[in-house]
Amino acid sequence: MKLWQKDKTYTKEVEKFTIGRDQEMDMYMARFDVLGSLAHITMLESIGLLKSNELEVLSAELKNIYHKIRQGEFNLEAGVEDIHSQVEIELTKKRGEVGKKIHSGRSRNDQVLLDVKLYLRYEIEQVVGEVKNLFELLIAQSEKFKDHLLPGYTHLQLAMPSSFGLWFGAYAESLVDDLITMEAAYRVVNKNPLGSAAGYGSSFPLNRKMTTSLLGFDDLNYNVVYAQMGRGKSERIVASALANIGATLAKLSMDACLYLNQNFAFISFPDELTTGSSIMPHKKNPDVFELIRARCNQMQALPNDIALAMANLPSGYHRDMQLLKEMLFPAIQNLKDCMRMAHLMLSNISVKKDILTDDKYKFLFSVEEVNKLVLAGMPFRDAYKKVGLDIEQGNYSPTTTVHHTHEGSIGNLCLDDIRRLMDDAITRFGFEKVNNALLKLLE
Repeated sequence: MKLWQKDKTYTKEVEKFTIGRDQEMDMYMARFDVLGSLAHITMLESIGLLKSNELEVLSAELKNIYHKIRQGEFNLEAGVEDIHSQVEIELTKKRGEVGKKIHSGRSRNDQVLLDVKLYLRYEIEQVVGEVKNLFELLIAQSEKFKDHLLPGYTHLQLAMPSSFGLWFGAYAESLVDDLITMEAAYRVVNKNPLGSAAGYGSSFPLNRKMTTSLLGFDDLNYNVVYAQMGRGKSERIVASALANIGATLAKLSMDACLYLNQNFAFISFPDELTTGSSIMPHKKNPDVFELIRARCNQMQALPNDIALAMANLPSGYHRDMQLLKEMLFPAIQNLKDCMRMAHLMLSNISVKKDILTDDKYKFLFSVEEVNKLVLAGMPFRDAYKKVGLDIEQGNYSPTTTVHHTHEGSIGNLCLDDIRRLMDDAITRFGFEKVNNALLKLLE
């Protein structure tokens, strides 16, 4: 029997199709379902729908379930369709009739809304942690290799001198902007939908601001209809922020694949971090970066996948929304894995020295030659024309040194400023408030 069933059963085909992967996906949200229930029953007791001794019994058992989940000792039983049902069944088994009171003033609609938001809020913090780890490595490598020049390209043609300091630092600063968009997504997620019930509120005198405080939310989703409309919207906004990180990693991975190619040969990695060929003994394939690139390209498609799943749905709950968990939850884990693998690879990178001493890179310094003439007093357009003619006539003999000092250039990477931007971005999330609230709830 399902929690919502009365005296009818339905076919196994319908059951299998409608439940789908929900049991698997709901385990991602399991401990957050318990946290939501702890806050909800605390509120129910405050408005007289639970007695104080009932609250005590239920809270103790919910905390036991929470710790079982954390230890990997809690699973959904066969035939139980979701985590909300399993927790209520477990409470009723252990504590009898009082376990059936836990759902007063709730619907599974606002319960799953809450669980998704609590889960996404948690995962955003984990993603930010992984971004910070990768960022710190990029900053360190930028400083370490700041004097190692490499070609810069536009249109994949030789353009101007660059450096590994610039290359690493560019991706570090890209991650800063990625977290700015992630912080906006966090603000959307960090609003409490609990108490919206099936999407139209409750006749019980629920204290929604109390559960907001207990769960560490910044504020409420006030309008109960909009709270339900937030399903899908929240996931899409988070997916868009994750996709920005994915785009940064995909571009970094493409660079790494190019630079490892023998025609570039700018970087290398230990043999144990690359793969070989079954017939070509010389091969060192950048499989890790290729898979990061592919997974992160998938991540960039995710916001559109979610948007299409929700397209043209009217307000209110629809079972279509169940599929969003299958799209988003594993993708978050994949992105975290990609960041960890990028960190592993870049921690073990070797950079080729003196790349630009090769004569094939001499045209990289044409702008330097133009600028030298301008500094000597020649108008820029005349200097540009002179160097161009020298190249055409074979009279071009550049000085292969660079002296760039302005902010953000080869000689002035501004790494301390970029780190300040990252620290400011992370501080704005305010994770400490949330974590303190949840710790207090579990005391």
